[in-house]
Amino acid sequence: MSAPEISSTTVVKFHISLQVADLARSVDFFRVLFHCEPAKQRRDYAKFEPDEPPLVLSLIPGPHSAGGALNHVGIRLADAAALVDVQSRLESAGWQTQREEGVECCYSRQTKFWINDPDGVLWELYVLDEDADEQHSHESTRNAAHVGERSADHSHAASQETATQAKVVWQHLLTQPLPARIEHADESVDQVQLEGTFNLKLEPETLAGFANEVWRILRPGGQLLIHGLAADSAWSGPPPALPGPAALVQEVPRVEDVHRVLVDAGFSNMEVTHLSAKANFKVGDLELREMRMTAVRPGTPDREQVGSVLYRGPLIFVQDDQGNIYPRGERVCIDRTAWDLLRSSSAAEQFVFFAGGSGSGCCD
Repeated sequence: MSAPEISSTTVVKFHISLQVADLARSVDFFRVLFHCEPAKQRRDYAKFEPDEPPLVLSLIPGPHSAGGALNHVGIRLADAAALVDVQSRLESAGWQTQREEGVECCYSRQTKFWINDPDGVLWELYVLDEDADEQHSHESTRNAAHVGERSADHSHAASQETATQAKVVWQHLLTQPLPARIEHADESVDQVQLEGTFNLKLEPETLAGFANEVWRILRPGGQLLIHGLAADSAWSGPPPALPGPAALVQEVPRVEDVHRVLVDAGFSNMEVTHLSAKANFKVGDLELREMRMTAVRPGTPDREQVGSVLYRGPLIFVQDDQGNIYPRGERVCIDRTAWDLLRSSSAAEQFVFFAGGSGSGCCD
C-alpha cells in the first residue's frame, strides 16, 4: 500500500477552493496561469500549490453560479516584466485578456490585466506603480461596469429579504448562457435578478422568449430587478471595446428598448431606479451609463374599488400602466390593483391616498 501524499511547507499559504464545471479545462487554465503542474490530480479533484503566489488552490467539479458572492481574485506581481510574462503566456495558450495601463484604483496607480477563468470567475493580475492619496473614480466605474457579476446592492437586499421572508430568488449573470427554459415552476419565484443580461447580443425573438420565461416563473406581484449598461442613443456596429471586466459587454440597449421588451412580456410598474448622471464609458459620441430598473408581474386584476387618490403634480396629468389617468388636483377612484401598484411605486409621494371601498362612498 502506497503512503498517502502529504505536502508540508514552512510558508504560510492562502487556500481557495473553487467548484468548476469542467475539471480538465480548469486544470489546463491554471497550469498556464501559475506556470506549474497540479500538485495533485484525481478524477474528481485537483490541487495547485504555486510558490508565487503562495497559494493552495483546489478545484472540485460541481454545479455553481459564476463567482457567487466573490467579486474577483487578485494577484499582485513583483514587476512589469512578470506581468508581461504571465499575460503573454495566457494569450499564447488562447486565453483572452484585457489590459489596463496606469489606472487609478484602490488608492494606488496600477498596471494590470483581467481574465475570466473557464467558470467565469474574474482574475486580476497587476503591479503597483505608486500609492495615491485619494480613491479615484476608476474603481467605482469598474464595479459599475462589471455587470456580469452579482450586484452588491441587489444581492445584499436579496439576502436580507431571504433571511426574513424566505423569498425565492433566481438570478442570471452576463457570464452565464441564456437558458431556453428556467428550471422553476410557474409562479414560484418571488424575485428575478438580471445582471447584465440585456448586455448580451441576442436576437429580438430570443430576448422576448426569455422575458416571457421570467414572467412565467414570477408569482403575481413578483419583482424583476435589472442591472446593466444603457446607451443614450441607438447602438449600431460591433460590440464596444470596453476596458476591464466590461469587455464582456456585447450590446448596449437604450432604456426605452428594455422598457419595450418588458411591456411586450406583460410587466407593469416599470421604474428606472438609477441612471448614472455621468457616463461610465464613451464610445465615440455614444455615452454608456449604469442603469438599474425594476418591474412587477401584475397580479390578477382586482376591480373592487378600495379608495381614491389625488395627484399633486408636478405634471398636468399622469397615466398608469392600466390606463388610469390622474389629472393634477383631482380625486380619482381606483381599484385594488391600481391602488397597490401606486402605493409600492417610487411615485407614491406624488399622490394623496384616501381609503374607502365602493360601499363607503369613496367617490361621492
